[in-house]
Amino acid sequence: MKTIAVFCGSSKGATEKYLEGATKLGKVLAERKLTLVYGGASVGTMGAVADSVLAAGGQVIGVMPSFLVEKEISHKNLTELIIVNSMHERKAKMTELADGFITLPGGPGTLEEFFEIYTWAQLGLHQKPCGLLNINHYYDSLVRLFDHMLKEQFLQERYRPLAMVDTEPNGLLDQFMAYKPPSVKVYVNENQT
Repeated sequence: MKTIAVFCGSSKGATEKYLEGATKLGKVLAERKLTLVYGGASVGTMGAVADSVLAAGGQVIGVMPSFLVEKEISHKNLTELIIVNSMHERKAKMTELADGFITLPGGPGTLEEFFEIYTWAQLGLHQKPCGLLNINHYYDSLVRLFDHMLKEQFLQERYRPLAMVDTEPNGLLDQFMAYKPPSVKVYVNENQT
């Protein structure tokens, strides 16, 4: 594992804990010599994680659609900034470059990125680990929702572990290192035996 994509927001959140958590993740990525791939912005938790990796001497690749270069204020000091045409191309490029995916607290866009990567893992489109860095217990409700989906049989047991969760970057990355992908999702007609 050499490259980690981090999904996060252009907002900083309601408490300093989110920026502190993003900064801590960046430092850990640099210490582990893992290249950061992220959305390319200089603001919010995106900016914090990138700044932290760079300050610790690490490598950072930003991937940003051209229409967001000004809106999200692209980071000017990255190792590399890749400009793409659309949000779809952004996710595809980040997926191509990454060996694993960490999701920091964020809004609907961050969750959409996480769920697409999670679904792609279920479908066998990639075999890379993905997890939630549960800073300030932000994702506790989502973790409960995954458990509810499992109980209500809208999620198969073998796919529940795809959403790894930890409150600390090292704990989540340790889970990534031990990751074994599940078998690919198969759809079976109820009439088949």
